[in-house]
Amino acid sequence: MSTDYNYDEQGQFFPYFILTVTGLVTLPLTYSLLTPSEDLENTAPRIESDFKPKHADLIEGQKRKQRRRERRLKRITTVVLGYLLMGWMIYLIMVTARTIPKIWDPYNILGLSRSADEKSIRSHWRRLTLKYHPDKARVDPALNETVEVINDRYVELSKAYKALTDEDVRNNYIQYGHPDGKQSFSIGIALPKFIITDGNGKYVLLVYGLLLGVLLPYIVGKWWYGTQRVTKEKVLIASAGKLFKEYTEDMSEGGVIAALSTGEEYQEVLKGQKADTGLGKLENRLSAEGVNGSMAAGFTMKDKEKLESLDGGLRRKVLALLWAYLGRVELDDATLNDEKYEVAPIALALNEAFTAICLAYGNIIPITFSYRTSQNLIQAMAPGSSPLLQLPYITSSIAQAIEGGNTKTHLTVQEFMRIPDERRRKLAVGSSLLSDSQYRAAVAVAKQLPVFSVEKAFFKVTGERYITPGSLVQFVVKARMIPPGTVNVPAVNELDLEDIDPDEDDLDALLGRKTPKNEKVKAADGEDLDFSSEDKSVQPPLAFAPYFARDHSPRWHVYLSDSKVGRMAVQPFVFTTFDKPLFDEEGNPTFNMQTLKMQFGAPPQAGQYTFVMHLICDSYVGIDTKTEVTLNVEEMAKAVEMQDEDEISEPEEDSIAGQMTALKTGGLAGPPPKRKARKPVQEESSEDESDTEGDEDDASETDTNTDTDEE
Repeated sequence: MSTDYNYDEQGQFFPYFILTVTGLVTLPLTYSLLTPSEDLENTAPRIESDFKPKHADLIEGQKRKQRRRERRLKRITTVVLGYLLMGWMIYLIMVTARTIPKIWDPYNILGLSRSADEKSIRSHWRRLTLKYHPDKARVDPALNETVEVINDRYVELSKAYKALTDEDVRNNYIQYGHPDGKQSFSIGIALPKFIITDGNGKYVLLVYGLLLGVLLPYIVGKWWYGTQRVTKEKVLIASAGKLFKEYTEDMSEGGVIAALSTGEEYQEVLKGQKADTGLGKLENRLSAEGVNGSMAAGFTMKDKEKLESLDGGLRRKVLALLWAYLGRVELDDATLNDEKYEVAPIALALNEAFTAICLAYGNIIPITFSYRTSQNLIQAMAPGSSPLLQLPYITSSIAQAIEGGNTKTHLTVQEFMRIPDERRRKLAVGSSLLSDSQYRAAVAVAKQLPVFSVEKAFFKVTGERYITPGSLVQFVVKARMIPPGTVNVPAVNELDLEDIDPDEDDLDALLGRKTPKNEKVKAADGEDLDFSSEDKSVQPPLAFAPYFARDHSPRWHVYLSDSKVGRMAVQPFVFTTFDKPLFDEEGNPTFNMQTLKMQFGAPPQAGQYTFVMHLICDSYVGIDTKTEVTLNVEEMAKAVEMQDEDEISEPEEDSIAGQMTALKTGGLAGPPPKRKARKPVQEESSEDESDTEGDEDDASETDTNTDTDEE
């Protein structure tokens, strides 16, 4: 038996092979391109406003440039080429004639039905012999017959006859499918034969060498070194190293901005001569006189000295552009204005990496300034500027007029909106101030800002009534979104301030990933409101940041600090979505109580620990909240003793003790006596009140009942 290799000369099979391989690559890439992005910035609603800043065309141009970068042109090109190749293969499959493999069948060769018996087979064979025997048959030139054709045909007929009548030949046919026994083994290769013939083999080897020896290692290496070049905050390792060197414990907000100018990412924006072009004009604009005698950029003399101390080049221009962006300085140069809007998103990405460095050190001052820098970058506001600049049409001079000229403190948007409308309108509308339509636009935006009011903050341990050393503590924040200027705010429903422990089988809720399935809240009218864990997370509107050349979804950071030593106590937890709707279908606030939770390990020693809770939004200035909270950690023995006292109950009716009790009380019928309500356990401290009490449901509230102060 020999082995034959048959190549696909007619192109019947190799199109199927190439179509399959191409489809395995093209179809998943198509799915990834067509699947909507799950990034928060692509799915969140927007604050309604028609306001357009002065250079709206440049800002929109930067957004379009970023979208082009995110289109993944290489992937799109690969998909297009893949579909072209697949279309070609489908065309070949449709136009190529099929060659059906012939199966050796003695009945078909003899022209007999399979029901023929041996007698009819022999009779039919004799008739065929008279017709096709080489001695009887004549060569017919009209049919292009030759002697060899006649002989081969008779041999084939003889084999078919013997396969049906001769025992040995029949056994070969039954066992091997052919009267001659085992045939040669044929392997079909779904490739055209010309690939390895006529001297083409060397080119095939060359292609294999390029694919496996060059292209594959290049792709893997590019992916590997690409992941090693950036941190988890998506900034270059080299930039992170420079930011690390810039860190100091006593740095100011200006120092944070100066640190952000060290990033390597700016080299893509300011290539070649761009690093020095227009630097002199830029610095002159920054030093010009601004509002109330300050410099136009809004930086201090120390910040100006830092800028001038840098050698001319990339970093100096980047720092100047950042200050021009933060101060909203008009540069009277389209290129410089475009560059200042382009460097701001890069600085924000670098600031995320710098915040991570600050958190690693744990000092509160740099952490606070880093978060404030994020707010300033998104809102295009210099450090110390009035929060009113976040509203459309309000400039530094208008904000100063509203605040009263020489006031040393600024009005927050909340304070501005708490002023009665008539008086507020007199402050903001007038000559050199806002027009009536501009005032209405500013107020409309203010009423859509997501300002959270913390109603309660407390510590608890799931399933326990007391916090013991080393236990896993949950810090629960109950807050409502109350936009500035909102009137007729409903009173807090006390039931909303409870935190129901999830069921034991509700793993997602136990891990804090979803709302507990058993969470039910009563509305003011007594109707049950059910916000189950199956509800989708609710996103707040995108940050209203008309000067920032990116869409940004607000993020809230909650962390605990120790004010006595000025250090971080519990690392921040970041919240980007909420479990209940913030606005109804008409755009009005729902005042739903939102629950924010973070987990950490309790201190190893019993005692009373006072922290400062910070709730910081990275997108808006002046809406942050901080409040003192107290964590009471009980001694293990004391907690066990109090737990045992709480768990004393009447014996069950179906137990022996229960039966004895029933006999003593005069009968077996009826329910067991009701348990008396437990009295709340109160601390002896006159300053702090503990929330620890024995509720009859699963609500476990431990330790703090806090009053909140807004910065």
